[in-house]
Amino acid sequence: MAESPFGEHNPGCNPKESICIDAQRIYDSCGDKDCLRDLRVYFTEQSQSVIDGAVSVRIKNAEVITVYSTLEQVPFHRGFYSVDMTFFFDVAVEAFMSPGSCPVTVNGLAIHNKKVILYGSEGSVKTFTSEYGYDDCDCRQLQPSQNLPKATVQVATPIALSAKVCESKCPSAFPCRIPEGICRRFGGDFLQNGSMAVYVTIGIFTIVQIERNVQVLIPAYDFCIPEKECVTTSDNPCEMFSRLEFPTNEFFPPTVCEMGEDGKNCSCKRDGHKDGEKEHNS
Repeated sequence: MAESPFGEHNPGCNPKESICIDAQRIYDSCGDKDCLRDLRVYFTEQSQSVIDGAVSVRIKNAEVITVYSTLEQVPFHRGFYSVDMTFFFDVAVEAFMSPGSCPVTVNGLAIHNKKVILYGSEGSVKTFTSEYGYDDCDCRQLQPSQNLPKATVQVATPIALSAKVCESKCPSAFPCRIPEGICRRFGGDFLQNGSMAVYVTIGIFTIVQIERNVQVLIPAYDFCIPEKECVTTSDNPCEMFSRLEFPTNEFFPPTVCEMGEDGKNCSCKRDGHKDGEKEHNS
């Protein structure tokens, strides 16, 4: 490895000083594993015509487009906030027009609403920074409340579980207003009615947390000085390919016991040793 152009850098074990930083502190958080059953999938006019002629459907995959969240104080519970979330999913569905025929893939929109209550503490200050000029508008300061914390939602890739198609007996209203950006993503407005309706089941994993901007005192070891020199890339594709390691695991997938929790109760290992077996020096 090339030596660092900045010289040797060893932070050591003891901090040099205590410094104050401005950071987002997480006051409360929660994680959920939700099975969203029978979510209605909305289609544009062109895609709905395919669904209306389908005899069966099969879910292909699902993707989280975006999550909109809002915060409101919980009455009579100081420091607690309700986080209202709206999930927008891009669902790919394979429609079979006749038994044994090749499927036609169409994409539609599924919407799910969720609410959690978390602790976010209290605050009573307004923050002004030097990044705005005298005549510039700081939109954050014009909001009704400046004391709300920030809600963050993390979502893993959804698991597409099942789909079904059935006759639509009456028009289904949208759970909320669909943003124009999402309509443009699908190429048009969504229909609330159609002769056939698709319902899907999706599994999601989420983490919701409430953060506030605070000043924290932390130990400092040193500045973050790079420890390696930047390597210039080459335009030769074969030279770049030669630096890649051989993907051994792709040719020799792990066994069932190797996929278990930390390899416990496993009678074999890739290195040829059994559980509990120790190597002894000769």
